[in-house]
Amino acid sequence: MTIAILGGTGPQGSGLALRFAIAGVDVVIGSRDGTRAADGAAALAVKLPAGAGSISGLGNDEAVAAADEIVILSVPWNAHQRTLEGIKDALAGKILVDIVVPLAEDNPKKVVMPPEGSATEAAQALLGDDVPVVGALHNVSARVLGAPEHAINCDILVCGNNIDAKKKVIALIEKLGVTAYNCGLAQSARCIEALTPILIRLNISKSTPFKHGGIKIWGEDQD
Repeated sequence: MTIAILGGTGPQGSGLALRFAIAGVDVVIGSRDGTRAADGAAALAVKLPAGAGSISGLGNDEAVAAADEIVILSVPWNAHQRTLEGIKDALAGKILVDIVVPLAEDNPKKVVMPPEGSATEAAQALLGDDVPVVGALHNVSARVLGAPEHAINCDILVCGNNIDAKKKVIALIEKLGVTAYNCGLAQSARCIEALTPILIRLNISKSTPFKHGGIKIWGEDQD
């Protein structure tokens, strides 16, 4: 299985690339600069244990083409629309996993939702219904992702309008040893994405005993 991670040279994307490769998934990092992507992939590949999947780097269009089906978008919010416009045609027949949160540029403790309601919904509106968009992985600390020697400390909330696409994305995410929940249609991303600045605020607060907390779903019958 081969997936693409666009923005895979950033902290969140590179952490995901490492974790998926360790889980046996082949990963292609995508960037506007193919040379930068190749250099970033090489730096990550030397950290992989024997028997892991591969990590390679290509330009965005080439990375999307190399993916069997699933493409993960992990870019800053200010590059979200530009990146999607650039790869729109290449995404035909693929599933886009949008993990972007529309954080305010001058304040990461504040979310600035687009007119569509969320980054996930903005991506779906731009790409059209033929390309299913699944929102996921919004609430995981980049620091946590970048430390694959430790288990991910939270559950993953997944949303989108295409149930088959969500099932495939959930199966992929659960390769990371986490529990992923179907949280409904793409509109749910308005709530899920908005949790991220709250977590950032808590994680940097001097009054909390943790620094990289996430969201955990807990049932009444669990210890």
